[in-house]
Amino acid sequence: MIAHPLILGAGPAGCAAAITLRARGVDCTLIDRDATVGDPLCGGFLSWRTAEQLDTLGIDIARLGAHKVSTLRLFAGQDMREVALPHRAYGLSRHALDSEMRRIALAQGARFIADTIKGLGEGYAMGAQEEYHSRSIFLATGKHDLRGHSRPRTAKDTTVGIRLRLPASPARDRLLGGAIELHLFPGGYVGIVLQEGGSANICLAVRKSALACAGGSPVALFAKLAQDNRALADRLGEGWEEARVDTIGAVPYGWICRETSPGLYRLGDQAAVIPSLAGEGNSIAIASGVAAASAFRTGRSAQEYQRAFATRARRPVRLAAALWHMAETPLGARAGLALARIAPALVTTFAEGARIPPAPSLAQT
Repeated sequence: MIAHPLILGAGPAGCAAAITLRARGVDCTLIDRDATVGDPLCGGFLSWRTAEQLDTLGIDIARLGAHKVSTLRLFAGQDMREVALPHRAYGLSRHALDSEMRRIALAQGARFIADTIKGLGEGYAMGAQEEYHSRSIFLATGKHDLRGHSRPRTAKDTTVGIRLRLPASPARDRLLGGAIELHLFPGGYVGIVLQEGGSANICLAVRKSALACAGGSPVALFAKLAQDNRALADRLGEGWEEARVDTIGAVPYGWICRETSPGLYRLGDQAAVIPSLAGEGNSIAIASGVAAASAFRTGRSAQEYQRAFATRARRPVRLAAALWHMAETPLGARAGLALARIAPALVTTFAEGARIPPAPSLAQT
């Protein structure tokens, strides 16, 4: 049984924990199923809070080519409203972000093991290669649950995440430069932002019932939405049907972990799942990683950390969930656009309210 933490998952949450631990000289081991960094579906937008947190961890997103975003555009059918964001945000692929965070964690001395964790018990993690033992385990597996530690999914009509990545094009650059767009439709929305190199990240969060109406085909659903929304069709452009489609199902948006097992610190989407419409998933992941590492270092139990982080996440998750439920109905979408026209300052207030407070600097942890 080792004393230093095992961190299961080398995404933003796990790497933030590793960087924070190593900054204070604490040994840790990162375990991830992928030896090389992939490009996860969620998290291609970085809010201003996320940018602040990354800067605290020593990550220069400008050097990574992050696309600057200053404007939010809301679409409902043929209607559109534009609102200035409270502060500058960014578009950056998870591949670029995760690669840099992993690089820094390993450069600071974190140990890395490539293995697939099959199960988890008190004080141990069962991998495909071997069994790992530690008194403290940080569960940072993102939206992927481990057997015996699944998050509850009580919604009758669950949410599916779908992503298209389209190459850079002058047309999309003219349409999307400097903006993040949300195209609202009954049962879901499409979020679009440019990322490093000018590529377009197009993510769709949709109720399973709405996807079923398109025959269960993401391509058919995109085609139907584009037929009904000229602006979306323009952004998809020609040949989008040939792009790779990534999906993830049964996302438990709105769930917050309030209790945990002894020695098990739950991070990122294993701690709180904020609706992706808020664009704050990365921030919550990083905040939880820093908070868990700080709790471990100061001798606070996993249960103390989990309850404190649940309290911290409650407001942004609840507000984002309310906005999401409103946006996925025709009446709510129209109300949102009317609000953006009449009181744009209120929209920016909502945007600020859906942010988790930034983590303390490493100098204070």
